[in-house]
Amino acid sequence: MTADLYPRIRTGNPQADDVLGGGFPSNSINIVMGQPGTGKTIFAEQLMFANTHGERPLLFITTLSEPLTKAVSYVQRFRFFDDNKLGDQIQYHDLGEALAADGPGAVVPWLTTVIKASGPKIIVIDSFRAIHDLASSAPRMRLMVSDLAGLLSAYDVTTFLLGEYTIGDIERYPEFAVGDGIVALARHPLSSRDERFFRVIKLRGSAYLEGQHAFRITDRGLELYPRLVSPLIPETYEPLLERVRTGVTGLDAMMGGGLWSGSTTLVAGPTGAGKTTVALQFALEGVRRGEPTLYVNFQENPAQLRRAIDALGMRADEAIARGLILRYESPVELQIDSIIVGIFERIRGGDVRRVVVDAIGDLAMAANDPQRLHDYLYALVQHFAVNHVTSMLTFESESGATTSAELEHRFSNMSDNVIVLGLGGEERSRRTLRVLKTRNSGHDPMVRELDIAEGGARIV
Repeated sequence: MTADLYPRIRTGNPQADDVLGGGFPSNSINIVMGQPGTGKTIFAEQLMFANTHGERPLLFITTLSEPLTKAVSYVQRFRFFDDNKLGDQIQYHDLGEALAADGPGAVVPWLTTVIKASGPKIIVIDSFRAIHDLASSAPRMRLMVSDLAGLLSAYDVTTFLLGEYTIGDIERYPEFAVGDGIVALARHPLSSRDERFFRVIKLRGSAYLEGQHAFRITDRGLELYPRLVSPLIPETYEPLLERVRTGVTGLDAMMGGGLWSGSTTLVAGPTGAGKTTVALQFALEGVRRGEPTLYVNFQENPAQLRRAIDALGMRADEAIARGLILRYESPVELQIDSIIVGIFERIRGGDVRRVVVDAIGDLAMAANDPQRLHDYLYALVQHFAVNHVTSMLTFESESGATTSAELEHRFSNMSDNVIVLGLGGEERSRRTLRVLKTRNSGHDPMVRELDIAEGGARIV
């Protein structure tokens, strides 16, 4: 992105700044909209505490939606709060009394006095939407908003108007016409948790990342996970013509000598077929070869996974010391955006050479938007290829007998290789392995027996 001609107001969240193309343009009027509880006030206060450098104060102005004392009390619960910045650098004001006495007509004269007295750098008004409830007519409110925009534009001040707006309000209320930026925060309740999304609807004269970006509210404020997009692959990009060993005896021979560096392999099969064992052996083989490996797991808790690693001939502590990175997420609290963006941040660091995700079916169950999950995974595997990261994804078949049609419908189209594990037999379990697909490589298409014993899995 080219250098911006205008200074930017940072949000206090680097990921939100990335989405906004560097932050909000200075001397702009911005609307932060969303239903109650979506995080508007926290977002604005986090922004204010991140911009206290300089001599000019920042003003947080309440109207009729929340008492001033409550706004100050709640912000103290967050890590970004700094009591030393209150008073001189960050000032809280209550416009409610003037509004109750004179209605919306009090806004511009009151703000004019405050601006001339303090010369603020940033003004936040929470809630601006509540002022509409006092307006005697829509034309009077429109005239007030026009006068307000003229006042704010005449001074070097960046303004944020917070409000409990809906998408339909964008066409109804005049502040959206004068706003340079519009940011929407949304909350989608699920059975066990809420999903929250940050979206830039408008940012005048500025590039920004479109779409919905998930976020969480923590004691640090808003933690944002920008939507992952496919990388721009340069014309000069060339895959590494190197083979990566799987660590499973006999499997490399079936795959034409191993996996191509930067490829993605889908390992699918029913419960008990050996998916996790194969994935762990792939990860540990990377560690033995000095290739840092990220293992993302949703099924085995950390203690169980460490026992599984110990059973494969390498102590878990040794594997971790040599470059195995374990990341466990409970399937109950999964948020696909944080997981996938977290993987991306790891590979962007440049150290990780292998990645295992066990299992993507858990991500599918956690996602309330299957298309969003598919797009995220597709973008992620493209980043794997560009960064020469070899990955393995496990997938549990729903029927217990994975078919090529089922895989093609779900995830195989984004994979370079597809390995199908089977489980059968009457008197004893008989495990099988079949290479269903390889890209740009010959392979053994026969169904082979997969034996799992002490030390791991091997092709018989």
